[in-house]
Amino acid sequence: MKTQHLITVHELQEQLANNPSKVLICDCRYDLVDSALGLRAYEAGHIPGAIYLNLGKVLSGSSNGTNGRHPLPSPDRLASDLAALGVNTDTLIVAYDSAGASYAARLWWCARWVGHANVVVLDGAMDAWVQAGQPLSKETPSARAAGNFKRGESLTKHVPYADVRAGLGRTNRLIIDGRPEDRFEGLNETLDPKAGHIPGSLSRFSKKNLDANSRFKSPEVLKAEFLTLLGIHSPDQVVASCGSGVSACHLLLAMELAGLKGAALYGGSWSEWCAQPDALIETGPAKSKS
Repeated sequence: MKTQHLITVHELQEQLANNPSKVLICDCRYDLVDSALGLRAYEAGHIPGAIYLNLGKVLSGSSNGTNGRHPLPSPDRLASDLAALGVNTDTLIVAYDSAGASYAARLWWCARWVGHANVVVLDGAMDAWVQAGQPLSKETPSARAAGNFKRGESLTKHVPYADVRAGLGRTNRLIIDGRPEDRFEGLNETLDPKAGHIPGSLSRFSKKNLDANSRFKSPEVLKAEFLTLLGIHSPDQVVASCGSGVSACHLLLAMELAGLKGAALYGGSWSEWCAQPDALIETGPAKSKS
């Protein structure tokens, strides 16, 4: 399956063979509990030429206790950081992880947020590379010269807490939560101080976007599944949420693959929502929404 948002191992090999200087591979492995795990995994073996990109440092801003565990970075700072990594306007950014693209999708969304359209996710994650018999490296590549990328017009949509709060109960707003069903329902919460979900949200665990081989389902299957979830709502009325704005990007990537464009990210997600002193919280299964 070839899309403008995914790349296969074979396609990546072709890009590296034909235009290696125009490809920046980013290892986005991370762990929400052990933030150093991703770097340790990178040092143990990564796709040759890949740099390590830390979600907590590059793809997140500073957390103050009420703005979520992984608040979005300043867009100007993010654009500057990408340029410092060697990103030019024509650079193909390839993001991968070992978690079915949960973290790679955050880079995909963030790069587009600051106007870089030429960004893709490795379908099947690092497993696909290994299963294809490709080598791994422990060598950290030399730093690239700074690129010419500058922040451009955003290709994605983001809504802050106040907008999400104001939209509660509106017929033209649908929140989809990408966390596992048990956390959505208020069970087994281990990451945030309060359990439950934003009132009126619907649940779609982000891993449901993948097939049994941890590759994204076909656009046709994704479209059918999301349209069933959306009901009467149009894609541009959707806000994707999760625990801290990470797996919500996976939902948005899946919707883009399905041709359902225009949905927005709630960057603070549940970790910001539940930290508000007057937070409105629901628990249990999602209520049906027509």
